[in-house]
Amino acid sequence: MPQNYKIYHNGTPVFLTTPEGAQSLGFQADKVTYVALYVGKKKVLMQYLDLLDKNKNIRAVVLYHPDLEVLWADFQACFKVLEAAGGYVLNAQGELLVFYRRGSWDLPKGKIDKGETPEQAAVREVQEETGLLNIDLGSFLAHTYHTYEEKGRRILKKTWWYRMQTTDTQFVPQTEEDIEEICWVTPGPWLESGVVVYPNIREVIALGL
Repeated sequence: MPQNYKIYHNGTPVFLTTPEGAQSLGFQADKVTYVALYVGKKKVLMQYLDLLDKNKNIRAVVLYHPDLEVLWADFQACFKVLEAAGGYVLNAQGELLVFYRRGSWDLPKGKIDKGETPEQAAVREVQEETGLLNIDLGSFLAHTYHTYEEKGRRILKKTWWYRMQTTDTQFVPQTEEDIEEICWVTPGPWLESGVVVYPNIREVIALGL
């Protein structure tokens, strides 16, 4: 069981944790940071989500409860939960595959289809979005969580990330998924160069270093 859950809501991290976990995170409550005991009322969770929708200047929200899984279950109940999978794909030179779409750099990922394992979905999505054929699936890397709205409904997406290797060099960007450009980068220096990357994707890349 994780020590805490970190969910990005409109780019702002929401931490769900225990009292001990809240202490170890080290956040101090102020005008842009909320730290609070969850008292078991789901409407309070919705109020925090509404607040994050309206105020883009909030740095972080930390909610804690003695039973983390109770808090996590109540938080998930505020959303339709979808699962996705994706790949941290390296070539023979140790370079990372990234692509540009919708104003940000990203990694290949997509929804897990019915009957698929996360591993199968991750490989399929990489193949579909990039045109790479020869994918060597490696170890599990991390889960990430982020939220968005679709047709007026809040969605919580859990993504399974896996390390992968490929010897292929030719890309075929999946243009129907709005992928404009695919390239290989040296992940550490590239991250530090100031490129626009979703915060959850930035964390996955940093974990893979």
